[in-house]
Amino acid sequence: MTMDIRLFPCLSDNYGLLVRDGATGTVAVIDTPDADRIQAELAASGWGRLDLILNTHWHPDHTGGNAVLKATTGCEIVGPEEVRRAAPLDRVVVGGDTVQLGATTLEVTDAPGHTLGHVVYRSAADHEAFVGDVLFALGCGRLFEGTPEQMWASLQTLAAWPDQTRIWCAHEYTASNARFALSLNDSAQMQAHAQAIFDARARGEPTVPTTLGVEKRLNPFLTARDAAQFAARRAAKDGFTG
Repeated sequence: MTMDIRLFPCLSDNYGLLVRDGATGTVAVIDTPDADRIQAELAASGWGRLDLILNTHWHPDHTGGNAVLKATTGCEIVGPEEVRRAAPLDRVVVGGDTVQLGATTLEVTDAPGHTLGHVVYRSAADHEAFVGDVLFALGCGRLFEGTPEQMWASLQTLAAWPDQTRIWCAHEYTASNARFALSLNDSAQMQAHAQAIFDARARGEPTVPTTLGVEKRLNPFLTARDAAQFAARRAAKDGFTG
């Protein structure tokens, strides 16, 4: 099985993600931060179609392009019920559901914490996961609606996936996350990883995707020993200015 994935910047720090099933040419976009930017990337890709929008949660920087893309392409909009708070939605999914992108099966996993209805999509066969604002490279999402215990449980669910799973998150926050991670762990391994991130950003290169194995070793929110330590670290990151 093969998946083609195109990552591109949107808005101030979002990423857009176009995903194509190699067997059938079926195309999805993961969230819709900017309809114009997505349409331009579709044209540049030469893929010639958009079949699905896969929303991870309801925030406007993830659903703002739903209506325009639906109107211009006729695509189906799939996501959690909470998306209807901000944008049109055709099909509601919850954890345990699957979505077919041509011959590719995407598993839906509930991941509350950032919002209460947040979901993530994963192709287990391809080791690719589209995680929205739950897990970031060296970070995790802010707790706008959920509790630390909910987010901790969501992160533990993701951490059970294979280490080679590529994590496609929705924002370029990695340099800031690396500075916070260094404040907790100044090991040689962390310093080298952080420097590689700083160098990539200085060159204008993305730091997404990361891998789950890297995050399990170095992400301070995955290395926390329990929900209480996670909560303390999340609170500290919210106020971190380093």
